[in-house]
Amino acid sequence: MLSEDKIIALYCIVDDMLKGLHHRDDQRVQVSDSEVITTSFVAVLYFGGNLENARHFMKAEHYVPKMLEKSRFCRRLHRISELLLYLFFQMGQYLKDMAGASDYVLDSFPVAACQNVRIQRCRILKGKQWHGRSPSHAQYFYGVRVQVLTLYGVPVEFCLMPGRENDFGALQRLPFQVAPESSIYMDANYTHYQSEDDAFDAEAIWIKAARKSNSTKKDEPYVKFLKQVMRKGIETTFSELKAKMLRCIHAVTEKGFLLKVALFVIAFAFDKLT
Repeated sequence: MLSEDKIIALYCIVDDMLKGLHHRDDQRVQVSDSEVITTSFVAVLYFGGNLENARHFMKAEHYVPKMLEKSRFCRRLHRISELLLYLFFQMGQYLKDMAGASDYVLDSFPVAACQNVRIQRCRILKGKQWHGRSPSHAQYFYGVRVQVLTLYGVPVEFCLMPGRENDFGALQRLPFQVAPESSIYMDANYTHYQSEDDAFDAEAIWIKAARKSNSTKKDEPYVKFLKQVMRKGIETTFSELKAKMLRCIHAVTEKGFLLKVALFVIAFAFDKLT
């Protein structure tokens, strides 16, 4: 449910973080970067990612009286996309620093750019690298695989991978900037013995992937149970996150599609803090 207190809280967190990073808006702008980012958060949290509806709402309710026009708002959002990602990873680092050595959970979920019957006509994404399979849903999809590292149900790191890539590829893409002696729980699709050994030898990080039935490194029963319990929480997190998405994310370019997918994860994380 859309709440005035929630919108104000989101704006305050974003604005305070930007000030803490010594970010300054161009003197010529009438709408600050904080207002643009907050409007994009409102779009994905309450309007299914529809930027136009969020833009009209924020102007009509006088949250942003001098709201930008549609095309200018989109260009502005694309221009600050790197700032938006940096803001998220800084927020995640704050949480990780406060938590110290903790338990994290890594998992992924698919986001389709279109229905399977329309793959041949899809203009947003092109190429076989986007065609993947989701084992949990037992179906194919055409889009991206979103890898999310969570701490107490809050995303602190994420990356977007083409649907065709395997989950264990996230072990090389994510920075895993967590405190030594932390544990990262994940399912069996991430199994890669060498990466597990390297993470412990280099950073003293425990990679605790679930084991397949034919694994050469089987777990003790109590370890297997612990891994199952730790991974249950992320299913709830993903359900909450995907509930905010429409069946199909509207975008007209590949960059716009990827930006909107990233926005859902980033806005969800900031929403958890308010």
